[in-house]
Amino acid sequence: PDVILMDLEMPVMDGIEAIRRITASRPDARILVLTSFATDDKVFPAIKAGALGYLLKDSSPDELVRAIRQVHRGESSLHPTIARKLLQEMSRPMQKPPTEDPLTEREVEVLKLVAQGRSNQDIADELVISEATVRTHVSNILGKLHLASRTQAALYALKEGLASLDDADIAP
Repeated sequence: PDVILMDLEMPVMDGIEAIRRITASRPDARILVLTSFATDDKVFPAIKAGALGYLLKDSSPDELVRAIRQVHRGESSLHPTIARKLLQEMSRPMQKPPTEDPLTEREVEVLKLVAQGRSNQDIADELVISEATVRTHVSNILGKLHLASRTQAALYALKEGLASLDDADIAP
């Protein structure tokens, strides 16, 4: 199918589990959730599981059609209430790394370069290590800091003073 339109409450399987299974078997699946649930315990897991869109059932027919088209193009589409929830969640302070599992000096070096927008190959060249080693360091950093992406790692580095916007490799 081009777009999977689904609720989260289904008789046989939990909707979030269904999203996980669909995206595991079809990573390119485009899923739009249409539900009456706007609670954090439904919204965040559904999006994390792979839903590109999340609409509430009070959405107008025009909003539904627009969302289906956006998700079909691979774009995300969120009900305004859900968008607000995501923005609030993103603006909350990130967890600090657990003190029992701090970053190594090398991981801090890699994190600083990630925050500058450098590619794995650029980091490998600068630190005179292999690209595979850089990937391992990035993976360890994300795990230790409980982060999901390089972007979150870069934001963490900025927030903790390990990098600044002046350091970023931004094209004019």
